[in-house]
Amino acid sequence: MTALQNWLQRAVPATPRERAAALWSFAYFFTLLAGYYVLRPLRDQMGIAGGVRNLPWLFTATFASLLIAQPLYGALVARLPRVRFIPIVYHFFVANLMLFWLLLIFGIAEVIVARVFFVWISVFNLFAVAVFWSFMADLFNAEQGKRLFGFIGAGGTAGALLGPVLTIGLSVPLGAVNLLIVAAVFLELAVFSVHRLEPAAKAPESANLEQRVGGSAFAALPELIRSPYLLGMAAWVSLLSFGATIAYFAQANIVSASIQGAAAQTRIFASIDLAVGLLTLATQVFATGRFLKRFGTGMAAGMLPMVYIVGFAALAIAPSLIVVVMLQVAQRWMNFAIANPARQVFFTVVGREEKYKAKNLIDVVIYRGSDAVYGWVYDSLQALGLKLGAIVLCALPVVAGWLVLSAALGRAQEHRATEQNGEGD
Repeated sequence: MTALQNWLQRAVPATPRERAAALWSFAYFFTLLAGYYVLRPLRDQMGIAGGVRNLPWLFTATFASLLIAQPLYGALVARLPRVRFIPIVYHFFVANLMLFWLLLIFGIAEVIVARVFFVWISVFNLFAVAVFWSFMADLFNAEQGKRLFGFIGAGGTAGALLGPVLTIGLSVPLGAVNLLIVAAVFLELAVFSVHRLEPAAKAPESANLEQRVGGSAFAALPELIRSPYLLGMAAWVSLLSFGATIAYFAQANIVSASIQGAAAQTRIFASIDLAVGLLTLATQVFATGRFLKRFGTGMAAGMLPMVYIVGFAALAIAPSLIVVVMLQVAQRWMNFAIANPARQVFFTVVGREEKYKAKNLIDVVIYRGSDAVYGWVYDSLQALGLKLGAIVLCALPVVAGWLVLSAALGRAQEHRATEQNGEGD
């Protein structure tokens, strides 16, 4: 036990109360992403079952669904304290899973159900993770977030590694449809972790956090428009989508041209996923907190556009398989291990209503909308006759601006944190 306690003290530099809250947060994120990654292969299969030619329309339907869901979520947040509305969100998703399970078990409208499920899981993924990080930004302050968000994020990485293993091991003996039950169990375990997390984190000075957030169901957009800080974070998330979209299309083009056969291509993608997962987990447990504490959020957030600057320059010079694979591993590793924890710390210094409403709008609607826009941008550049090398060269000034934005947001976050600490004193 002493060895475990010593390891925890090194991995989670915190007070006993903070450590208990961080461990339950780890469990919450672990079970949440394990459940999602159990479902993810089923989603891809459903996309095929719904018709490959319909995929663009399914992405459009996903974005439309998010536009509808956003004010409904805002209304729930406005009326209930977090201890009630967070479990309601996940219980709602569990009820959806049970409905899909019944429809698929009885073979009712299979093609339509497959298309709806594809859209549903895309919405679920963004909402479930956005709610988690809103909760974390509400629970921990900026200083705590720098120390703890890396370790907490490692819970999600571990869950993302476990989910596919369970899917591979259980899909044959249980049947693919019954994996919905496995995912539902993980979501209920996430709700259990939420209930355990509240008392673990609760302190006398945080009693006001149990009050409802209040405000309007449609407050997210006005909050975003009137805050330069939030607009900056929205731009950061949009540029995150920009970099990822360019890299994804580059990967698709190069892999399809370089490697023949679905099995060989799948092995490449699986190898990238495995490398990213292992690198991210090790970094989150042992290095993220120290990096954020020493270099600050601006430098941490800026590490991701720096990877893209180097990667896009390398692709422009040598658009090859090894370069695009290295770029994908590096950018996803840096995003999950360093930049994303920094981005979540950005939200610790805004108001509670902004943490749950404007943050959800940014992380869900703006991110998915940016995906759609930049996909069409890439297609348009190809239609104009630009090759991959020319496209990534065009992207370089954009990611350079993203680096400047990261530094500006880091300075703004540190300034707000200092002001809040001064008010607390």
